[in-house]
Amino acid sequence: MNDVVMAIDVGSGSARVGLFSLDGRLVGTHAVPIRQWRPQAEFVEQSSDDIWAAVTTAVRTAIEAAGPGIAVRGIGFDATCSLVAVDAEGRPVTVSPTGRDEQNIIMWMDHRAQAEAERISATGHPVLSYLGGRISPEMETPKLLWLKANMPDTWRRAAHFFDLGDYLTWRATGDLARSVSTTTAKWAYLGHEGRFDDDYYRTIGLGDLVDEGFRRIGRRVVPIATPLGSGLSAEAAADFGLTAGIPVGAAILDGAAGGVGVIGGRIAGEATDLSSRLALVGGTSSCHMALTAEPRPVPGVWGPYYSAMVPSLWQLEGGQSSTGSLIDHVIKTHVSFPELQRLASERDQTVYRVLNDRLEALASGGDYATLTADLHVLPYFLGNRSPRADASLRGVISGLSLSSSLDDLALLYLATVQAIAYGTRHIIETMNAEGLAIDTLMLCGGGAKNPVFVRTHADATGCRIVLSDCPEPVLLGTAVVAASAANPNVSIQDTMTAMTKGGAVVLPSNSTKNFHRKKYKTFHRMYEDYMSIRSIMIESE
Repeated sequence: MNDVVMAIDVGSGSARVGLFSLDGRLVGTHAVPIRQWRPQAEFVEQSSDDIWAAVTTAVRTAIEAAGPGIAVRGIGFDATCSLVAVDAEGRPVTVSPTGRDEQNIIMWMDHRAQAEAERISATGHPVLSYLGGRISPEMETPKLLWLKANMPDTWRRAAHFFDLGDYLTWRATGDLARSVSTTTAKWAYLGHEGRFDDDYYRTIGLGDLVDEGFRRIGRRVVPIATPLGSGLSAEAAADFGLTAGIPVGAAILDGAAGGVGVIGGRIAGEATDLSSRLALVGGTSSCHMALTAEPRPVPGVWGPYYSAMVPSLWQLEGGQSSTGSLIDHVIKTHVSFPELQRLASERDQTVYRVLNDRLEALASGGDYATLTADLHVLPYFLGNRSPRADASLRGVISGLSLSSSLDDLALLYLATVQAIAYGTRHIIETMNAEGLAIDTLMLCGGGAKNPVFVRTHADATGCRIVLSDCPEPVLLGTAVVAASAANPNVSIQDTMTAMTKGGAVVLPSNSTKNFHRKKYKTFHRMYEDYMSIRSIMIESE
């Protein structure tokens, strides 16, 4: 029998499963889409039963893809930081204005709790110093506060509120323990002190959770990869087609899983220096994660979180709320998108490959980066996660003409990718100003497969890019969790070193350094101008 570990990743749009050998090779994978509901502006919801069904299908299909003769030795879960509500029997409890119990998940990207987040941030509570100084509506306490104020019946009926990753491990094992990864990063849990702060919860209006001894959000918080319960329960084993009792590790957030999958990757000829690396995990949104030995608060950057990504180290998490989703929005809403789709189909290519080829043609042998000298994007279409930490911000496009050809779409696509890269540069500069020394981006996710995205990030930030050697680094990070659960006597850091390694290296080019300097200056000026315009529009008469 060949020993493998199973990684289960639940992202915004799909449940994915990967089976990995104990040296980090991917031997089987499958993904199943999951639904979203958008009942009104700023509201995005999912179903926990729908997600579990997708996970079950993905597990069974991935096992088939791996072929006969495998033995699953450990299981790990990662997921988005979405909020799940269930009753005492584990049945869904609605979080939706539709009243449908099926819709029992408030997704991370749901911004209904923006006003609650502003009120919490305005308290200036000391706990916020471990959350970048301000709380985001993507986190769970603003969402809980919104539910309590706006859906009192749900607040009364819900016996448990889970972060999605913790819901999945509970569903798999029956163990109500929460992970330090989810609670520290999203529930204002003080990982370095091992406690929820009573005064914080009372101050923001959630004192009833304190009075209950935090039973609905987690009385027991454990380190990442801690084996839960008695392993995979009989019921979950039947769903998965596996044997009961397989060790299941405490969950990790999806962004942190990507970080684990890349940040410690071995690079030939180099000692591993985590202090100079930033893990950039790109997808619908993006996470920018750094590790430090001591707490280093960075204004507008989430954290520092103790042990939320790697035990005994402090995690800083910057991010952009809309990256892959912004690129897709710009492409799909353009009038030339049907033509782009047609060309992609005829050539059997992705739309990104068609656009990338068009940029090369437009550059006529020169550097395509400079094609956007008169076209600029401020990428805050869904607000800014960091370092401005303002969910109310919105996007700006400057330099549009009356032309709307496929070439115009290619240029707008490039300007959007550049804007996202400048957002990354802004995060890195903010971190380095507080004592970090980041010069290497360990890149994974969808953007890592796009050469224009990769090249632009290298040139715009001035950092070298190291791509993962694994085609699915987020799943690989979760496989590290699974392997650690199966063998808890080996540290996560040692397991991470054994299973991950770096791949191709992309160095920044000096030829466009001055161009990106000017575009980056424009990036900041666009924000200043946007804020000036907004202040004019809110002036009293």
